[in-house]
Amino acid sequence: MKNACFTLMTALAVTVALPAMAAAGCYADYKAKQDNPLRLHYGVAQINDACDAAGAKAELTPRLAAEGWTLLNILSVFGDEGLDQRKDSAGKFHLRF
Repeated sequence: MKNACFTLMTALAVTVALPAMAAAGCYADYKAKQDNPLRLHYGVAQINDACDAAGAKAELTPRLAAEGWTLLNILSVFGDEGLDQRKDSAGKFHLRF
């Protein structure tokens, strides 16, 4: 009986915690370029799909391309805790794409 109760309570705790984990932000910092003339930028973007480098790349590539930018690389993927510390470095490209 104790094991069943423990299992039920664990499942309930996980179920209650899932929306809170899903609500946490996911962001990526990246480098991009434009040609003719060459322009480079460092930016930070919110990621809505998979919160990993591959998901960030898949999501950011078309967003940037729509504005004439080519994604060079994803530097890192992080949560809400890293957003403010990158704001000054990203400048006008902070959450632009």
